[in-house]
Amino acid sequence: MALPKYKTSRANTHSRRANWKASAAQTVTCPNCGAPTLPHVACPSCGSFRGRVYRDAIQSAHTK
Repeated sequence: MALPKYKTSRANTHSRRANWKASAAQTVTCPNCGAPTLPHVACPSCGSFRGRVYRDAIQSAHTK
């Protein structure tokens, strides 16, 4: 495995790490209630996903 011959300067390190930016999670609007929710996940406010309602599963997970 290769080892660096010289110490990497702060300028090079900071310029390399400048591209590591955090991005906000993409959200979609729920077609049932209109609340923002993550894609491919049941809506946390109404519990619907692809026309089905999973409200019982969400309530039991939050009450524990």
